[in-house]
Order: sequence, then structure tokens, then C-alpha cells
Amino acid sequence: MDAFLIRRPPQFQNSKDVQTRGEAEPPSKKIKREESDKSGGDGDQCPPSNTGSLGPFPDVAGVDVTASRLDDDEEEDSQYSEAEVETSLSRLTAIESSLPEVKSDEEALEEYENFKASQEDGTPEDTASSRLNSRKWVKGKTSLYVDAFNLALNTVLDEESHLFDEKEMYIFDQWKGLTYEAQYLYVRLFLRKTASWHRISRLRYYDDVTDVEAVVNELQKSRDFPSSSFSSQTVLESVEPSATSLAQEQLIYNSNFTFADTSEHSITSIEGAITLLGLDEVKALAKEAKVQGRNKTELAESICRMSNQQASLFSLGLRRSSALGSVDSPERETPGANSPCSGASNDFNRRRHFLEKIFAITGPCIRLSLPVFKLFERVHLVFYRSTEWTEKSLTTIILAKISRRNFPDYIVSRSANIFASRAQLLEFETAMRTEHAVDNILESNGPVADEGFRNVIEIFEEIYPRWKALLREEQEEEERVYEYGEGAYLRRLNPAHPYTRVVHKAAYVFGRLKDHGREHALLIELLDQRLFHLARRGSWYQRKALLEERYMHALEPNPAYKDAEMQKKHWRRIAATTCETALEDRDCHLIFHYDIQKRLVKLERQLKIAKRLQHDFGHVRLQKPEEHFVKGIQLKKDDTVGKKGRAPSTKTVWADEAEGGGECSVEEMCLSWYRSQGWKGYHAEGGIIRTLFAYLFFDILFLYIPNVFQTAYQTCPLDLHTDAFYSSRASEINHRLVEITNGGAAKLIEEVDRRERERRTCVVGLNWDYEQDDLVELVSCFDGGALAAICKVMAQEYGQRGGGIPDLILWRRAPASQVLFAEVKSANDRLSDTQRLWIHVLTGAGVRVALCNAVAREVREV
Repeated sequence: MDAFLIRRPPQFQNSKDVQTRGEAEPPSKKIKREESDKSGGDGDQCPPSNTGSLGPFPDVAGVDVTASRLDDDEEEDSQYSEAEVETSLSRLTAIESSLPEVKSDEEALEEYENFKASQEDGTPEDTASSRLNSRKWVKGKTSLYVDAFNLALNTVLDEESHLFDEKEMYIFDQWKGLTYEAQYLYVRLFLRKTASWHRISRLRYYDDVTDVEAVVNELQKSRDFPSSSFSSQTVLESVEPSATSLAQEQLIYNSNFTFADTSEHSITSIEGAITLLGLDEVKALAKEAKVQGRNKTELAESICRMSNQQASLFSLGLRRSSALGSVDSPERETPGANSPCSGASNDFNRRRHFLEKIFAITGPCIRLSLPVFKLFERVHLVFYRSTEWTEKSLTTIILAKISRRNFPDYIVSRSANIFASRAQLLEFETAMRTEHAVDNILESNGPVADEGFRNVIEIFEEIYPRWKALLREEQEEEERVYEYGEGAYLRRLNPAHPYTRVVHKAAYVFGRLKDHGREHALLIELLDQRLFHLARRGSWYQRKALLEERYMHALEPNPAYKDAEMQKKHWRRIAATTCETALEDRDCHLIFHYDIQKRLVKLERQLKIAKRLQHDFGHVRLQKPEEHFVKGIQLKKDDTVGKKGRAPSTKTVWADEAEGGGECSVEEMCLSWYRSQGWKGYHAEGGIIRTLFAYLFFDILFLYIPNVFQTAYQTCPLDLHTDAFYSSRASEINHRLVEITNGGAAKLIEEVDRRERERRTCVVGLNWDYEQDDLVELVSCFDGGALAAICKVMAQEYGQRGGGIPDLILWRRAPASQVLFAEVKSANDRLSDTQRLWIHVLTGAGVRVALCNAVAREVREV
């Protein structure tokens, strides 16, 4: 698969997912959770933006939260780091993040299909959209997967068929002519690991595919293009810049095509064939070949080397009976002793011998044809308006409609012109491949060599002119064409979006190569544009100020001052101006402000500016979190095996002395202690903050912005987890923040609750199990400015800031209205970077934060 379209593994549902969308799990107040999947005091995960990210430099807006404690020497590489790295299993795509939580396992799908099969027939037109609208499925003749796949295809062809040429339209026509069983098998393989071979004997779809062999033959059948209608060859036209050097594969359709490849004609190397074997099969083949290895990889390498270097028994004209003889198929009899065994034919015979041995084990295999596969991937790219999608994305829209839920009222808007032409779509694909090529260089295992850095610079130099041209074009459209923030979200599908990230990476590389002058010039260009990757502006300002403070005085070709000290002061003044500009920039996110303020204060002291003229940020000076110690009874179990055979959980178990001595988690034990001190509270781990945000910004979440509501079943706009959310609604959000600062939060909650609670409307993060009286009392205990600061962080970086919020949120009215966040830690627990960042945000806003240390005064064996 090409890397421009990022395929995520199947998502496994857990408690973390539930807390981020739709109706979260009930809050733990006055009741104890029997089980918890969390370990220690780590915060929960939240969906990030839908930009692909790999390795140590993820494409996630953030900040290295340890930067505030770094010396200048340590700051060298910190400015380009991001705060959070999400594993692929915890990632959600944009469409999945916007839809409600629904059951999507095989049992749920079967339950839905059986229910729909019981509905009466009578639809005049049997199409994917008609079955969706009538909510009908026919067991064995229609499938949720096939209907979702065809729904995407038909929607794209109805609205944006201009993005495909004649040959591709012919392929779509041939697809529609396939039998249901052939479409079903293709879609199921399409959702599996990309570009993989599958043994036909192991395809287990007996309920929907009655004759697997016949269906495979239908997919592998060669189909000729009508010669009268098309030219003899169609090549994906190349667009500036030429990206052949950046791993863009030109997809060539000759005079015919297939939906799937055959192993007999496509696998011609031992290296490719041996990957089809399992470990036991490789061991058996290695025993036959008399080679050794410690694992499957080494065994496979030994077999490949031997097939290339040594004469096998077959090539010497010998036969032997062995354990592998039992796997020879009748169609592939091992040739006899009369086979050629001299000259150049020996190599061919040796390789042919091992290929036949492998094919005898595996039997025929099938792989989806790459040109057609990529064509359907492009269809999904256009349909989802995203470069990320999964099997869950394919079915969630249908499952959301089937589910009996209430959704907010909003205007559905799906623009049909996100790509003005086929050439623009292909250029976007080229740009994504270019970005992936850079990621592969910088994010591979191990340190990057100078050669790798130079390769990145070469790629940058190639795309740089086109990037500048695209910026000019997009700026003109922003000024003359777009209205009401229309371009903000779809701008992520502009080639300049991945190119901007390549330029960002190039700036990092120039820094590593000590070419600070070029790095500084690139940072200026990145900051001069306000269209792409706005969430990175804070890190660009940080790095630019650092370069101006430490390096630029020695790099200026025509220095303003001949005296070295005067020249340093000159650039320190420029660095101070950069910091001031950053703090005034509406797109410089709040999480960067503390580090920039600290640098500005340091620069003003170095410049010996009069005290009365220096900036004073004392009102936001961070305070260290309080230290609380809670003593309790820890319960130790002799569990040697955890759930489902896994290792035992490291989460500690405690006795809840306040409620009869039953078992509870460390957080619940500490929560009981705080309640005994007069506090009210929840063990929410961010859930209550997301609920408050949903209440306070309900109308803004569902404000009309073109292209962010593309189905009627969304719980949030598609851009909520991106940097486009805040910038597209900056005026409305800032007005709401002022209203919250002035004490209007309680009124907003009451209005939304009165209107929506009875319907239990599905809204991202909103948990209706929280009682309205508790929420109103909580916000009345908050300082308005502090609550507004927390909401601003969520509005700017909702996707990245859902995790790390302290475990407990507590409040009380006497002796004075107070709010306290408590991060619970048992022995050997340490704060994560995301937790430190939230502690900075909360203390900077003037909110009390405590580190609650659970101490065992007694340990009981149970």
C-alpha cells in the first residue's frame, strides 16, 4: 500500500474510547468500580488529529513539557519535539471520532443483519443506498461491509466522477457487474493487511461465499479494456513537482486488468514465496534443505541463501523421500532425475524446486491487484475527506443510522469540489508520498546518518518552489473565495499541507546539520503563512527565539554592529521581539505561553532593561503542586496470571474503610479520604472536563461550518480534533470564553441541560450520568478566568489534551469556594509528560493541584 493513505489496524474497544465520545461510562461517585483497565494513575487517551504520524517525530501539535526545566544546551533539540505519541491501536480516524460509540464486532454485525433480513421485501431498487434508507439486509445476498463499500463508491461517482478517467470508470462498471460473493470476498480482503497474499484454503467465509474457488477465479479473471474507447495505455499523469524520485509509483493500466493476482504468475522469488509460510512450515523446509537458524527470519534467510548458492538435491538429479513429500500436491509433482542439471539452468532449477515446495505447502494464493486496489483507496480518500480510515470507518456510518439515538441538530454540508480536478487529487497523493518518504528517513529505527539528513534536504529543495506557489494560490482563495471558514478543514487535503510538514522537518534537519541561518530563514517563512499547521506556530516561535538569542549574531553576513557584544545585544532584542509577537499571536496556543514568557523575562534581564519596563508575568507564575499523603490498607493478591492469560495487573488494590472495607482502587480510596475532609468530587480522569466543555460550547460545536458535518449522525464536527477547529470559530469561542470568565457558566449548563437531557443527545465527551446540580455547583466554585483558560486549551487542542488531566476533581463551598485537582500516585508511580503539562495549565490558571501519595500503613494478604 502507498503510504499516502494510512490504514489503521482494527480498533479494540476499551474504557478509554468510551470516555471520549458519545455517552461516556458513568462517573464513579458514591459507588466503586469493580474493575479498571487502567494501571497506576495514568490519564486516559483521547483521539488525536487525523494526520498520519510515525516514530519519534509525530505529526501531533504539542510541546515538550519538560522544556520549561531545560537549560539552553538541552533546548537544542527540544523545540521540534511533540508532547504525545499515540500508538496506532489508540488512534481514531476523523469519521470514527465524530460518530457515536456503537457495537461493531462480528456478533453485533450478525445481529443487525439477521434483524434486517427479517424485514419485508418490497424495495423497488436494490442498491446500497436503498438498503440503507429502508434499513434492509438479506442474509447471504447483501452484507453490511459490501453495502458500506458500495455506498462510498456510489456517493463519490455521483458527486465527483470528474476525478476519474475513462479506464477507471470502466473498472467501476466491471465492479458493479461482479456477483455479490465476489464483491464480498474483495471487500473483506480490501480491509485486511494491504498488498498481502492470502492462502485460498484459509479463506473462511462460508456463510457468504459458498464456492470460494469459483469466486477467486472470478476476481482473478483477466478483463480487457475496450480498445475502441481508450488509448492503449493510461498512466497517472504527473504534476509538479515530479515525484518519481520520491517513491511515487506510476500506475499503468495496459490493455487488461484483474481485480486480484494469482500466485503462480506473480510470485517468482524464493524471498517472496517464503513469507507465505508459518514458523512450523519454515522449520520443516529448513530441515529438508539442511539449514539452521534461531528463528523464522534466520531460517528463511538461510533457505534463500542456499537456494542461490548451493546445488539442491533436485539440481543434482537426485530424489529423496522425506517428511515434505507428504505436502506435495498432485498438480506439482517433483520432477525426476532427468531434469537439466548443468550450466545456467542449475540456478533456475534450484529456485524452481524450492518454489514448488513452497507452493505445494500453501496451495494457490490470492492478492488484490495493486492498481485496482489503489484506485479504490483513492475513492475512500475522496469519500472520507481524510487520509486515515479503517474497517470501522467503513461500517460506523451505517451502524450509527441503525442505532436508535438522538443526534444534535446541525446542517449537513458535503462540498463536491474539494479537488477541482483529477490532477489536483493526484498531486495531493504525490505530496503525501513525499511526506511519507521524509518520515521513513527521519523516523526509522536508530540514529539518522548525515546521508539521511542530506536526502531530506534534497527532497525539500525539490518541493520548495511548488510549496511557495501553492501558498500563494491558497492565500488568494482565502482572500477572494472562501467564506465563514469554509477552507479551514478541507485545507488539510491541499498538497501544501503535507508539503508544509516537509518544510517543518527540513528546518529540523538544518538545525541538526548546524545550518542555523537556513533554519532561521525557513522558520520565518513558516510563520509568515497562516494557512497550514497553525498548531505548530508556538514551537516555531520558540525555536526562532532560541536561534536569535544564541546563534544569529555570528551568522549575519553584514552585521549591524562591528562590536561583538553589541551585535549579541542586537539579536537578543530581536529575540525578545519574537517572544512578544508570539504572545500576541492568536494562533500561538496557550500551552506554549509559559516557556515563551520565561524566555522573554530572561532576555530582558540580559539586556538590562529597566525594571519598570520589563514584562511581569507574576500573575501566571507556576506554583508547585501540593503534596498530600493518604494512608490506607493495601490488599495484596497472589495472582500469577491476569485476565485472559495475561500478566497480572500492576494496579494496586486497597480497602475502602469508609464503606465497609470492600476492595477499591487507589483513586477511590483517596477520593473517600477527601470526602471525609469535606470535599465533593469524582474520579473522572478528564471525563468531567470534557462534559463541561460539551455543555459550555454546545452551540459552537454544532455551528455551521462547511464540510465538517458530512453525515446526520455525528456527535462532533470532523475538525474538532484538528487545529482547524479553533481558527474557524475563533470569534465565537473567544466571546464564549469572555462569558465564562464573567461567571456565565452555570447559566449555560442549565440551558443546555433543560433542552437536551430528556433526549440524552449524543455529543462528544458529554456524560449525562453527571448530575446537573453537581455540575452547576462545580462551575460556581471555579474562578471564571481559570475555567475559561482550561476551556481554551480544550478548544485549541481537543485531540491532544484529553489525556493527562488529574485523576480526581474536587470542590467545596466552605470555608470558601474552591476547586482542587488531585493526581493520585501509589508507590513507584511517576508523572507522565502529559500530566505535567496539565499541571502547568492548571497552576498557571490559579487552580489548586495536589499530588496525592497513597501510603500503605498496613499490607494484607488476600
